[in-house]
Amino acid sequence: MKVSFFSQVAYRELPDDFEQHHLSCVTTPYSLTTPSTIYDSYRDFMDELVHAARCGFDGVAVTEHGQSSYDMMPNPSLIAATLAYLTEVEGLPVAIYPMGRSLGKSREPVRVAEEMAVVDVMSGGRLIAGFPVGLSYDASLNNAVAPIESRERFKEHLALVLRAWDDSAPFAWNGTYSQYPSVNIWPRPLQQPRPPVYLTGTGNPVTMRHSLEADFGFNYFGWFGLKMTGRQVFDRFWDLADQVGVPRNPFRMSFMQIIGVADTDDEARRLYAKHAEYFFRRALGAIPGEMLSLPGATDINGVRAMLRDSSDDGLFAQMKTVTFDQLVEAGCVTVGSPATVREELASYCTEYGIGNLLAMLNFGSLPRELAMNNIQLFADEVLPHLRGIWDESEHEHHWWPERLGGRPRQPMAATPAARS
Repeated sequence: MKVSFFSQVAYRELPDDFEQHHLSCVTTPYSLTTPSTIYDSYRDFMDELVHAARCGFDGVAVTEHGQSSYDMMPNPSLIAATLAYLTEVEGLPVAIYPMGRSLGKSREPVRVAEEMAVVDVMSGGRLIAGFPVGLSYDASLNNAVAPIESRERFKEHLALVLRAWDDSAPFAWNGTYSQYPSVNIWPRPLQQPRPPVYLTGTGNPVTMRHSLEADFGFNYFGWFGLKMTGRQVFDRFWDLADQVGVPRNPFRMSFMQIIGVADTDDEARRLYAKHAEYFFRRALGAIPGEMLSLPGATDINGVRAMLRDSSDDGLFAQMKTVTFDQLVEAGCVTVGSPATVREELASYCTEYGIGNLLAMLNFGSLPRELAMNNIQLFADEVLPHLRGIWDESEHEHHWWPERLGGRPRQPMAATPAARS
């Protein structure tokens, strides 16, 4: 079992009445901020990532979101490069995991290939490369990509990135969305045959099938409650694995969960309840549904899956007023004593076949000191009990850097076929 610390650069100082006066955290006026609070947001974010690396997490993971107050991270390669150098200098054996380069909106895919190769070189071969199709509002409203183009653009650009890493000779690329007379990146990744690749999604069967057919890992972001949607989403993934004809290897699956740990269950509730509510009311829940899924961005199979996954209690529609008790009941958060958190996370991982956990231990309006304590307590009292979950299985981890214990194998051909 691999456990990574996952974090976002959240702005924690939105006004108390934010959700009553502003449509969305992705249309928030920057005039609500002050220079000092922006500086503090980034400084705390970096300090928490470094603290997690020093505490012994297997990886440190960040994502990409443009023009948003809930994650002020337009390019995760900036953070990944900093972490790569610092952890290499300190000798920290931690994976560097920029899991959110949104190729569905990109107009410079070769630059993405180059930046991630630099991170792999600077880290001495510890990069894990994560790629989502991208959120609708970011691709289409922020970056003017037609919704119907974003997935095909993603597929083409992913194939280009992988070929740029794999092909030792310069080549031309004549794609639908990008054309290059010559692709010859310097440097290339240290990891051979290439760094591990994960696709990130929220349960769309198209993304799941793509990850399985190409032998990538899959990151599932189950924001809307594992107890509500987990069974159908994970069953969908493993049923697709059977259809594709690949083993049900838990290391293919990565799952993100919001987690708060304290000495007792009551203390955890006291410490984390308001910060969890802040996250869902003013971050994720403050993005209107129509901005997350613009018409044309998701094909009919994806739409059907989304409707099935959100039909239980309509939790998404309640996000702006959701309570902590509702979040716990739905499985959106895991909060409690070390024993409670260990038991719940271990149950999820064994029941659903999860081999990689992304622990979001800084969320919402969590102040710096509480976030640092949460990271430390999780590392001391929870992490050691999760690591051995799959030790007795016959499965090998093919989606982790070899330097850190992974077992890479020859990658399958990139799809769609490269054009030259």
